[in-house]
Amino acid sequence: MRRLLVFVGLTLAMSAAVAPCATAQEAGEVVEYRLLATNKTSTMQKEMQEAAEAGYRFAGVMGGETSFGGSEVVVVMSRNPEATDLAIYDYRLLATNKTSTMQEELQEAGDAGYAYVGQTVFGSTFGGDEVVVILERGDGESAIDLYEYRLLGTKKTATMQKELNEAGAAGFAFVGFTVSSTTFGGTELVSILRCPIVD
Repeated sequence: MRRLLVFVGLTLAMSAAVAPCATAQEAGEVVEYRLLATNKTSTMQKEMQEAAEAGYRFAGVMGGETSFGGSEVVVVMSRNPEATDLAIYDYRLLATNKTSTMQEELQEAGDAGYAYVGQTVFGSTFGGDEVVVILERGDGESAIDLYEYRLLGTKKTATMQKELNEAGAAGFAFVGFTVSSTTFGGTELVSILRCPIVD
C-alpha cells in the first residue's frame, strides 16, 4: 500500500510539473526556452546572437561543471512564440581573469549603449576562473540608457563593504556579484555597480 501511495504521489507531482498554466495560456504568455552551453565564451556570444535574431532574450546565466561538458557557461534565453512584435536584442559577452581589464571593457560597452544583465564565473582553459559579464542592447530603441560602470575587486569582505558604500554614496547602484579564483588576484570578491549617465 505504501509503495502504491508513493507511486501515485510521484505521478501527480510529475503531472503537475508538465501541466499547462491555464492563466498564462489564456493571456497568450506561453514561453519557449533555448539553453546554450559552451566552454568558450567567444562561442557563447555567437550563439546568443543567433538566438536573439530568432526572437529570444536573455533570461539567466550560470557557470560551473556540467556532467558532459566539463567547465561551461550555461545561458537560458526565452521568447513568447505567439508574439507578433518580438524585439531583437544585441548581446555582448565579456570574459577576463583580470578585473582591471573588465572595468575598461565594461565601460566601453556602457558607452555603446549596452546594459548589464548578468554575470557568473567558470574555470577557464588557461587556469583560474574567468569573470563573465553579459550585456544587452535593444535594437532600434528610440532612447538608449547610458551607464557609467564601476567594478570592485578585493580579497576581503570588509574592504568590499567599504568600497560598496563609497560607490553608493557616489550614486552607483549594485547590479551583480561573484566570487572567483583568478590567476592574477587569487580568490576575489567582484562587484559590479552602475550609475545612469545624464545628458
